[in-house]
Amino acid sequence: MIKLFFHPTPNPLKVAFYLEETGLPYELVPVDTLKGEQHLPAFRSINPNGKVPAIDDDGVRVFDSTAILLYLAEKSGQLAGTPQDRAELLSWMMFISSGVGPYSGQAVHFKHFAPEKLDYAINRYERETERHYEVLDKHLENREFLVGDSFSIADISAWGWIDKGPFILGAEAMANFPNLQRWFDSINSRPAAAKAREVGKDLDFKTERDEAARRELFPQNYPKA
Repeated sequence: MIKLFFHPTPNPLKVAFYLEETGLPYELVPVDTLKGEQHLPAFRSINPNGKVPAIDDDGVRVFDSTAILLYLAEKSGQLAGTPQDRAELLSWMMFISSGVGPYSGQAVHFKHFAPEKLDYAINRYERETERHYEVLDKHLENREFLVGDSFSIADISAWGWIDKGPFILGAEAMANFPNLQRWFDSINSRPAAAKAREVGKDLDFKTERDEAARRELFPQNYPKA
């Protein structure tokens, strides 16, 4: 059975969405990143990079949400798109993994969690996030799905971060991207999306981002002991 190493943040939620959508059986393995459990040797044996999500598929380890979604789609044959759309699917998956995800994450960090407000950094990551949203909004004009004519892992991958759009850009920001908002509302209304949001809700993850949590999340920001 698939073991999903999970913390309730955007990238792990993508994998939970996929598993709930496809009905593939899985076991949840909580990794409390605010407590530093991602640095434990047992988890590092699954993901040497010390990040969630990761999966263990009966002895096969896969880490990084994009790699996991591609792996599961190819193995199961579900939500992989058509062969004719393969190049398009890969292009959007990489656009999300190299652009939307990291720039959104940095925007969140510098706007909400950095110990000091750096106007240049906030502007840089917020504006680039907006540019990515503009690309998606234009692409989704007169389109129901990101790739081809059916729901795919590309939609799941984008959903994980677009879900945080109001937190990143402000409560009213999505009004500037009507096609993206329409697409998001459609994807977000799928029953599997609601189920994914409930994954791990019964677990006691740490929520306080105190100094100890910051040291676990961003150890590279502190001198080595």
